[in-house]
Amino acid sequence: MSFLDNLLLWLHIGFAIFAIGPLTAVTSVTPRYIRARDLNVLRYLHRTTRLFGLLTLGVFLFGLLLGRGSLGLPYLSASMTLFVVAAVLLVIIERDQRTAIQALSTESPEDDAKVQTGRIAALSGITALIWLVILFLMVFFSGS
Repeated sequence: MSFLDNLLLWLHIGFAIFAIGPLTAVTSVTPRYIRARDLNVLRYLHRTTRLFGLLTLGVFLFGLLLGRGSLGLPYLSASMTLFVVAAVLLVIIERDQRTAIQALSTESPEDDAKVQTGRIAALSGITALIWLVILFLMVFFSGS
């Protein structure tokens, strides 16, 4: 493995650890703070979701550069497809966070953001599962 490949591998793994890990934690705790109606924390979680969501693109970018010669392998194709699905789910989670903040910012007691709470909980769980499947594919098939 060349120096460039080692650097790309380190960047890929580093971005995965320091972007996807916190992103998963942030999205999974959001429903708790919606139920608690804590707008300050929700605004922070929303900003954090956007920031770490953008940083996850580094994982994808460095993965593409690292696998430049073998992107047609089935495990890489499946991983990239799952990553795109997770990215779309993250966009939906971010939208629901914003909607929940708007709903809880009003004085109207009718809208307590229950729909967003359930959807964010479900989608963050699915996204976490997708990250684990991608990790499984990377660990068990990359040596083949």
